[in-house]
Amino acid sequence: MKRFKIGLLLGLLLSLSIFSPAKAADGGLLDGILSTSGIEVSGDLAFNSIYMWRGIMLDGDAVVQPGFYVRSPESKFGRVKVGIWLNHDLVNKDNLKSSETDYILDYTYSFPSVALSTGFTYYDFPDAAPSDGAPRGFSREVYGGITFTKLLLSPAIYYYYDFGKKDDGGGEGSYTVLNLSHSIPFVISRYKMSLDFSGHVGYNNKQYYRGSGGDAALGAGITVPLFKNLTCKPNINYSVPWGNISDKNNGNQKNRFYGGVYLSYVF
Repeated sequence: MKRFKIGLLLGLLLSLSIFSPAKAADGGLLDGILSTSGIEVSGDLAFNSIYMWRGIMLDGDAVVQPGFYVRSPESKFGRVKVGIWLNHDLVNKDNLKSSETDYILDYTYSFPSVALSTGFTYYDFPDAAPSDGAPRGFSREVYGGITFTKLLLSPAIYYYYDFGKKDDGGGEGSYTVLNLSHSIPFVISRYKMSLDFSGHVGYNNKQYYRGSGGDAALGAGITVPLFKNLTCKPNINYSVPWGNISDKNNGNQKNRFYGGVYLSYVF
């Protein structure tokens, strides 16, 4: 419940930023500080029909997922991002409790045609019941990736290694994924919008499951501007697990459609 309250607070802060009175002619104090320093502050808020994660349905109920991020200025030394992301179910009809808080640290260095990233994520699972008797579950994950920014579909390859012990609620395994995306801009009544496509193929090696398997997914959405710096993207997705992830004696996952609405705001 504490994590849910934090999530609602982040959502409220995002809403207040969105619907706050018009800024002064000089852009306002916050705008002035951010534009001068080059620091980027952003937030997002998603409502999804289920909670899907790497081909695994963690919650069959509707969920809310707020996030808040701060990025350092672009520089010759690269860029650092810190963030917090949360998940909480809006109802609990299937008795799956998926409350989660992720603490994120990312470093990215950009070249003219590629971007290299590495980072660390700490997962907090307040509803989990670890086998070692701890009051809550947690895990830790490091990752590295490369994004080809100039190529068609912006291919990005990432490798995630979860070194959290299963007794603590951790994954203790790895996940490798190829992400693809493409946007087609268009204009309706002077509103700049885009039709967005995404897809990925991932390989799971013992992360939360025995053996290996993976998943593939396709997604489509429409990005719509609502206010200054605020966009909304309704979307629909289709996920297909394979290997041990779909084995009824192991992951027991299946093909699923799911959808949601994603709000993003840059301060």
